[in-house]
Amino acid sequence: MPYDTLLFDVRDGIAFVTINRPDKLNALNDRVIDELAAAAERIAVESDIKGAIITGAGQKAFVAGADIAELSQQGPFDGKARALRGQSVLRRLETCGKPVLAAVNGFALGGGCELAMACHLRVASENAKFGQPEVKLGIAPGYGGTQRLPRLVGKGIALQLILTGATIDAQEAYRIGLVNKVVPAASLLAETEALLRGILSMGPLAVRLALEAVERGLDMSLDEGLLLEANHFGLLAATRDMKEGLTAFLAKRTPTFEGR
Repeated sequence: MPYDTLLFDVRDGIAFVTINRPDKLNALNDRVIDELAAAAERIAVESDIKGAIITGAGQKAFVAGADIAELSQQGPFDGKARALRGQSVLRRLETCGKPVLAAVNGFALGGGCELAMACHLRVASENAKFGQPEVKLGIAPGYGGTQRLPRLVGKGIALQLILTGATIDAQEAYRIGLVNKVVPAASLLAETEALLRGILSMGPLAVRLALEAVERGLDMSLDEGLLLEANHFGLLAATRDMKEGLTAFLAKRTPTFEGR
């Protein structure tokens, strides 16, 4: 489908999704959210897409936040509906069953930080900045920031960032566990792609079930999570990929996985 606010390109199994509003610092307006929903669905269901990278157009911003002009017009029912819509889109990315990486090339504030957190891994340019500054506008995070940030960095640090509206740089984001890797700006996309292609070289069924076990297990007791893990371990023991992986290891050769 054609997009007005996104660039969507599939190359060798990877969907490269770029938020393309550089004149607005790639702010998330309603149109972007609708198109992200369509992109997330494509990533989830199209068999030729094995994983995805999400980034922002230009040099300044990944996504600098929500579109303030739209927010300024909302009432309580509009606000709740907008939050639920944004949450559902990010949740679809998070639970699509395929690895989704954020290549954070600049400001990732508010909704931009929330979009990055909904991705499975985050690679940041050395110039990237992160924050949840919504309280400065008299609002609170609405696209999952109050839920994902504590899960990633812990309650205390998350509350400090959310309640102060502070902006942190890439190295601090790495130190607290918000990002997985910091790289030079010039190599951001190349290093993110290399990381994703390394993941895609693994057994695809194993990657999918590992994503599911971590995602679902976070909401379970330890005993329930361990049972889920054991069930997945058993399911994988019935696959051709497991036999291929173990046989290749014993034969000291590179495995050829089929996703079966």
